[in-house]
Amino acid sequence: MIPACPGPLEPSRSKIPTPPKACDTHAHVFGPATRFPYAETRSYTPPDAPLEKYLHMLDTLGFARGGLVQGSAHGRDNSAMLDALARHPARLRGVAVADETVPMVELRRWNDLGIRALRFNHFFRDGKLHYQGGVTLDNAKKLAPVMKDLGWHMQLWIDVKDLPDTIPIIKSIGLPVVIDHMGRTDARAGIDTPGFQGLVRLVGDGGCWVKMSGAHRLSTRAPDYPDARPFHEALVAANPDQLIWGTDWPHPRIEGEMPNAGHLLDLFNEWTPDAAVRRKILADNPARLYGFAD
Repeated sequence: MIPACPGPLEPSRSKIPTPPKACDTHAHVFGPATRFPYAETRSYTPPDAPLEKYLHMLDTLGFARGGLVQGSAHGRDNSAMLDALARHPARLRGVAVADETVPMVELRRWNDLGIRALRFNHFFRDGKLHYQGGVTLDNAKKLAPVMKDLGWHMQLWIDVKDLPDTIPIIKSIGLPVVIDHMGRTDARAGIDTPGFQGLVRLVGDGGCWVKMSGAHRLSTRAPDYPDARPFHEALVAANPDQLIWGTDWPHPRIEGEMPNAGHLLDLFNEWTPDAAVRRKILADNPARLYGFAD
């Protein structure tokens, strides 16, 4: 039986103003299923979370821009996300899921709509990929020449415990890489593990970008996730020029209490006390990575 996910909470407003041109770089649109059906082989069934609800969340939090990531519930059918990009080309960018069978002409069409990356799944639980329908790093090797031609990066869903063995593969592919959710480790392991320290060194050297999202995926200590804060602070100290932030709205397949997107932004602001660094992570860096026009 495919588990169903609860819907997102009504977002609260941020306690401090969000900087101009800020971008939520990690969110998903789902459905409506009557128009964009969910994949038959999927790991979860989300409630409909269409573009209109996402834009409401952005407006509530004060984000001028958004970055949509293809959710695995839609498999490799990117139609819902591509429709959103087509409707708001100046405001939205996207990260798609595809393998090497997608024709170049189609990838160029996606690029014109605002796709700037492909997402690859290297996240394992019990020796198996955690999400059905994901595209692996083997596919990334085959797609790399096309992605380079388009100026795209690759987004990698990985637990940092597997990062030390994966860094040589990433470097051999030769594309800019964005690591999801601070490396999606278990906060209880602490920041001194070889995997997380490898991530700190990699971002510190400018070898990757990191999404400073997913405190609620590292930690089970809702709603403030205090044991996720050291991971955030270590990455900010390593290299704030290579960091971006996202809500992970509508928080699919969450384990534990549903977070409030507005409260997650408040935590980011609290954990990043320097306003100039906050502006860099929320606005300047995503503009550079996703190619937003000034």
